[in-house]
Amino acid sequence: MWIAMLVMCAMGALEGVPITPPVPVEAAAPSMPVDAPVLERPATVVLRLTIDEVGEVSRAEVQSSAGQVFDRAAMEAAVRWRFQPARRGEAPLEVRVDVPVHFVPESAGGVGTHHDGEAMAATAVLARGSDSTGARSTSAAPVSGVASPSDGPGSSTESRSSQGASARSAVAGAESPSDGPGSSTGSRSSRGASARSAVAGAESPSDEPGSSTESRSSRGASARSAVAGAESPSDEPGSSTESRSSSEASPRGLATGSTSPGDATGLASSAQAGAAPGASSVEQGATTEAKPSERVLSTTVRDVAAAPPPVAVGDFHIEVGQLADVPRNSASDLMLLAPGVMLANHGGEGHAETVFIRGFDAGEGKDVEMRLNGVPLNEVSHAHGHGYADTYFIIPELVDSLRVTEGPYDASQGDFGVAGTVEYQLGLKRRGLTTSVSYGSFASRRLALVWGPPESGEATFVGLLLRQGDGFGPNRSYANASAMAQVELLLGDDTRLRLLGTSYGARFSSAGVVRETDVVDSRLPCAPDADSQFFCFYDENQGGASQRHIVSAELQSRLKRGGRLVQQGYVVLRQTRIRDNFTGFVQDTPPVGQSQRGDTAEGFYRGNTLGLRGRYIPGVTLLGEARPLELGYVARYDDVRTRSRRLRDSGGAPYATLYDNQVRTTNLGGYASLRVSPRPWLTLRAGLRLDTFLFGVEDLNRPAVDRDGPRLTDESVDAYGFFASPRASAEVKLSPRLTWMTSAGLGARSSDAAALSDAELAPYARVASGETGLGWRLEGEGRPYTLEARGAVFATRVSQDFVFDERLGRNQPIGASQRLGAFATSRFVWSEWMDVQASVAWARATLPVPGASAWKLWDGAVMPYIPALLGRLDASVRGDITLVGERVGWNVALGHSAVGPRPLPLDRYSEPVFLFDVATRARWSWVEFGVSVGNALDTRWRETELNYVSNFRGADAPASLLATRHFTAGPPRTFRGTLTLYLDFEEESR
Repeated sequence: MWIAMLVMCAMGALEGVPITPPVPVEAAAPSMPVDAPVLERPATVVLRLTIDEVGEVSRAEVQSSAGQVFDRAAMEAAVRWRFQPARRGEAPLEVRVDVPVHFVPESAGGVGTHHDGEAMAATAVLARGSDSTGARSTSAAPVSGVASPSDGPGSSTESRSSQGASARSAVAGAESPSDGPGSSTGSRSSRGASARSAVAGAESPSDEPGSSTESRSSRGASARSAVAGAESPSDEPGSSTESRSSSEASPRGLATGSTSPGDATGLASSAQAGAAPGASSVEQGATTEAKPSERVLSTTVRDVAAAPPPVAVGDFHIEVGQLADVPRNSASDLMLLAPGVMLANHGGEGHAETVFIRGFDAGEGKDVEMRLNGVPLNEVSHAHGHGYADTYFIIPELVDSLRVTEGPYDASQGDFGVAGTVEYQLGLKRRGLTTSVSYGSFASRRLALVWGPPESGEATFVGLLLRQGDGFGPNRSYANASAMAQVELLLGDDTRLRLLGTSYGARFSSAGVVRETDVVDSRLPCAPDADSQFFCFYDENQGGASQRHIVSAELQSRLKRGGRLVQQGYVVLRQTRIRDNFTGFVQDTPPVGQSQRGDTAEGFYRGNTLGLRGRYIPGVTLLGEARPLELGYVARYDDVRTRSRRLRDSGGAPYATLYDNQVRTTNLGGYASLRVSPRPWLTLRAGLRLDTFLFGVEDLNRPAVDRDGPRLTDESVDAYGFFASPRASAEVKLSPRLTWMTSAGLGARSSDAAALSDAELAPYARVASGETGLGWRLEGEGRPYTLEARGAVFATRVSQDFVFDERLGRNQPIGASQRLGAFATSRFVWSEWMDVQASVAWARATLPVPGASAWKLWDGAVMPYIPALLGRLDASVRGDITLVGERVGWNVALGHSAVGPRPLPLDRYSEPVFLFDVATRARWSWVEFGVSVGNALDTRWRETELNYVSNFRGADAPASLLATRHFTAGPPRTFRGTLTLYLDFEEESR
């Protein structure tokens, strides 16, 4: 081994100016086309690419076709690839690259799952007019057991990766950037994947075609590649240039690559010495002839690497990507990436967010269905509100993407999907251990540990998050811990099992609401200055605690002809206790001669959920549509205890029970959806969902005496409900980039079991919604950027809506409501340099005039608390600079929210709100330091505003009969410093 290396180094010393091969900067692997026919065997497209002097793919040609659909997918991906150009010394060179792209039948996996990538590499030939005298090969990350890089050709290195993970590799003569700015390992990836490339010791370009280099890419999966120890061409006639990649392991002592069991092939590279100078030239355009022992270098696309097509203009598959750089307090804030979404929180850090979406005050989840990897998060008959859904336990670093479907247009949307559905999809692209420690204003501390085993895919990870702080004002302290772990097991070529577990515990204090008049008059029990009064509180008993534990098992199977079957079972355990006081001393009727005891309400909830869900997609083709049919089912059983009590202002002891119910609910449902394309420009979708609910309620708080005499204090109630929800959409392709889509659907919200009567056909809220709009996307054709824009108008009518009732501290029914609205959103991504998303939304929510036509959507009283106008901007810019000879990555990010005036009761309106959050980071090697500033302009803003009658002056003070404004203060300007360590033990584990 050492003799061969010595010979190759000596040959390199005879060469002239060193030549470095092109290095992949952005190389996203092709996605499996949505309209691809069902594959019975692999299909291969061979592309010939010309990489020009600036590293762009200036030309792409199909050398070997696999059909128009696959050719187009391969070409669209290839023209977006970018490289550091090949160079002779400092002079860039133009090269040509032959890239086989393999499309293989899907392995086990369901729609929207993470996708597995295979190796991609290429055999490159020099374009006319360039010449070469030598190559230089170095490795940014030497591997144990591999010869250390040298300045001469023939150095070898190793690239190692596991299925579905980001590939780690060494880059010849260059550092390879990674996920964060300034990383010195891994190369840049396209949005939605962390693709780290290797071209180590690649063949040097020469005068004559025939020298070779290689590149590889990944999108949503890892791309594995290596070119190591390529020989350096010479000027002597007769010399040949070749890159060898054996399908077996390379000889011990040369570069060897290990792969996970999911890899189609292992990767290893070895080099042969070049011939003597003076080799004769090879004909322009020729490629090096492969030896029998050489591996064919290629890229393979497995599974459905693209998200399912949207069912409406407002159906968003949002890859978080670079926008994760924008400052966010929790995973809940990721919902702001969808247009028309606003979040508010009156209960403190650990309390579920109030969600405003599409003109709905969805409360803490009553009108928006929440899921985590398919597991439902909405809690039935919760004491704080039916459908309560807390997403605070989700670790933001583990969120790969969101699917936000605004409106009830997808047949898979179930209970609570009145305004839409939000599903968090987990995944960790970066392998290795990432440790993040933060400290900021008001003694806020945060520790996050996430680990992705190098031998596994992005669906396997472990995460731990600890948060603690004093809060931005009195009575706002919090402490919580969350752990999440997932593993994906391959059970053969066609089946995989995904196991998920989460555990979470939190405790928090809450300042609650304050009266505006008391703040202005400095009556609150804090310092008299304006800021102290603004952030003050009344009742120190307010706050809460929460626990949640989830276990989920999902089995995904690939069937014949590309069909899929997905089965999932889950168990959810949770407990919540929340204490609020919205009115002070108004609701109590004390015993004769005693003072009011206070209106603090304690909501207690303990629940266990067992559930099954599944979907079946037959592998058939209908009217040119592959897999057009989907069948699904849901089965969910909830056993919960829900209770509300009044607490004394002094000491917090309970003195009255408002309700106390043991609730058992069974939801059984099924759906079917069909997609057909009767014309190339027209796609039609139709679906039907059926849901049944059986309620069993044991009321444990009945009076001991009624009008007929003494009785027991408990009573049982049973009820049954059934509803059908049809949905449909039509998509018209007006041009290759412009699409017009119209969608309509019916949805429903189940009944709060606490309000049911015995033997009742359970009522439910019915929603009817329609939407029409345009979608436009510009990408491909050699552009290094992607630009997408959407816009739509919508109308919605709900048979039974809810509005906040300050007396009970939760939303209560008010009758029918209607909405008219519109939104526009766009996202611009320039490789991994810039990612900008902006949206604006308008909605008018009204209570219809009794007896008026359902078409008069504008008429009626405006619903309170719902903002009419919302705007949001998220932006991130990344780059690299060189300091003292070291490459340092940098990042600047901005988040901006604009909230228009919110209507209040009695024809009053709140003030508009404009918030700016900024962050910057710098990364050198495996160390990163960042600073973020929330509410950078230090705006005094009101997160929640209400208008009603209250009395906070004391138990014996007379209550005012006039409604006045109440609010919860939003956070002031806050600073946070973060130290992140990117640790990768892959090297040591070899």
